[in-house]
Amino acid sequence: MKYPFLLAALAASSLSAQAADETKLGWATSAELGAITTSGNTKGTSVTGKIDAKQELVQWSNEYVLSAFFKEDEKTDVNGNRYSEKSAERYFVSGKAGYKLDTDHAKLFIFGSHTEDDFGAYTSYSLISAGYGDRLYQGDGISIDAEIGPGYYTGKTAGDVTEKGALVRTAGSLDWVISDSATFRQLLSLEASSDNKRTQSETSVSARINGSMQMKAAFTVQHDSEVPAGKKNTDTQTSLTLVYSF
Repeated sequence: MKYPFLLAALAASSLSAQAADETKLGWATSAELGAITTSGNTKGTSVTGKIDAKQELVQWSNEYVLSAFFKEDEKTDVNGNRYSEKSAERYFVSGKAGYKLDTDHAKLFIFGSHTEDDFGAYTSYSLISAGYGDRLYQGDGISIDAEIGPGYYTGKTAGDVTEKGALVRTAGSLDWVISDSATFRQLLSLEASSDNKRTQSETSVSARINGSMQMKAAFTVQHDSEVPAGKKNTDTQTSLTLVYSF
């Protein structure tokens, strides 16, 4: 199977490409990887991975994300022959550049993302958006950030229908430092166009194992208001991954 090795190579290349910076400015990168293999009456393999890199400059705050999910099941046909069948394959990449304004957290940003999902309601989905973001609250270990702006998207549905048009994108995050070794994070975004409204959410809890390694449990939801016949509106994923930060 090439996909687990591809994810491992991506993480390794990112590890070698970035150098740790003890100052506030510079790079902060995390790579996470999780895999489940089953045998016996049910055989299959699923792999999920993500690289999240943040870059702080004097006037700019940038973020880059690359994630992938792959699932393959072993089945038996009517003749008793076993075969492998892919049941999930999804790739996501995004980049955001934020120009810092006079305040600590206010910024103007431009954001772009692309998703390939062979088994989703949309097999391809790309957008670009620009707007304004700021911190709404900070205190007692909790910080809340939000952003909003217009954008443009293009997507191809599982029914091979191409959609494109203007949208409004809003996004927010809540970070809560529960203790020295545990953190909670909630991410939420809404991309609303005349054809579809896509809502994405990730709820996660991370527990630190040592100085650079964490265990992360996450629950993600993606909901599309309009989907082709035979497809469900909502996809969910529950994952348990190891995260290495540097």
